Amino acid sequence: MIPHSLTAENYFSAENNMKYMSCSQFKSFLTCEASALAELHGEYQREVTDALLVGSYVDAHFEGTLDIFRAQHPEIFTKSGELKAQYRQAEYMIQRAERDKLFMQYMSGEKQKIMVGEIAGIPFKIKIDSYHENNCIVDLKAIKDFKLIWNVEKGKKQHFINYWGYDIQGAIYREVVRQNTGKQLPFYVSAITKEKEPDLDVLWVPDEDMDNALEEVISLAPRFQQLKDGLLQPQRCGDCSYCRFTKVLTEPRNYHEDCEVYEVEQQ
Repeated sequence: MIPHSLTAENYFSAENNMKYMSCSQFKSFLTCEASALAELHGEYQREVTDALLVGSYVDAHFEGTLDIFRAQHPEIFTKSGELKAQYRQAEYMIQRAERDKLFMQYMSGEKQKIMVGEIAGIPFKIKIDSYHENNCIVDLKAIKDFKLIWNVEKGKKQHFINYWGYDIQGAIYREVVRQNTGKQLPFYVSAITKEKEPDLDVLWVPDEDMDNALEEVISLAPRFQQLKDGLLQPQRCGDCSYCRFTKVLTEPRNYHEDCEVYEVEQQ
């Protein structure tokens, strides 16, 4: 195993976020370089929504830290001390998952396994939800539903694994695990939906998909590291909340420009 000083307590520290690239950090840079860099420097903080907290609630249960999560997030309770409706739904999602033998089998590995490695010469850190040392890598996802999602940028519907970049996450996990153990393990997503009656599945991400995703990581990680090092200026996506927050008007625009963009998106 590659030695490191990362722990559950310091994994997300500002110092270690600058020292290491992570899956979520890489995907943030993919979405908007300016927003990702501002967040790393503590200049901007993404809104913590109920949807994110519901997913974190389910995560905390499976990693055995739900009591800590509840104590850290009093906003999930009503004034009378009861769980708010969306978190009662999270409890129901957990109960549904625990009724399924296969789902729980895949979630029975070592929880929150931390490893470090290098991709394209860039230090990476990973934290695996369920690590089966000799069999597989499993990540838990709580998602809206299993319907295909429209990707405006690509102009097509995508599976949630591709839309949210979980194939990229799997590629990074698989490569760092390989560097630490010499084993190239398969990657699975254990997913449960936030629907009134939750759906659930265990999905395998084929090696070919992760090979392609790893090539993207190898290609872009050096640029993202240069952004972190202050050697490049970040590009703005112009659409995220950070870009809206920091937008500066310089001159009036012809509104037909927006109509043209809309027409392209609908094609």
